[in-house]
Amino acid sequence: MEVIFIKDLKGQGKKGEIKQVKDGYAENFLIKKGYAIASTKKSLRDLAEEEKQKEQEEVKLKQEALKLKEQLEKITLTFKVKTGDNDKVFGSISIKQIKEALQEKGFNFDKSMIKLTSSPSSLGFHNVEIELYKNITAKLKIHLVK
Repeated sequence: MEVIFIKDLKGQGKKGEIKQVKDGYAENFLIKKGYAIASTKKSLRDLAEEEKQKEQEEVKLKQEALKLKEQLEKITLTFKVKTGDNDKVFGSISIKQIKEALQEKGFNFDKSMIKLTSSPSSLGFHNVEIELYKNITAKLKIHLVK
């Protein structure tokens, strides 16, 4: 019997995958437990429609991420810091501080999206990466001043 998985099942199949399985296994376990549905013309059509919608949503999200990247790369966040000898910064700027500064500018990001390659611990300009979407990363400039 051919089934379409509607949930991931470890070792058996992923959501949207079509597989040939034994009739008893399909009816008594996969379909009964809600992991799969029988493969019919209607269910195949529904699956194709769902994949098409998912693809359109992916394109939309990617376009939004590209627009956001463009906006972020025009911004420079300025942080006033305390310095010691040779303009060495006491401490450094944290992800939390960057997140709060972005919120003041109207951007709301999860802390896990902000990536510091090295902690900005000297005066001047530094780059911070913000992971917006798969393979779309914005480079945000931060400026540390006295």
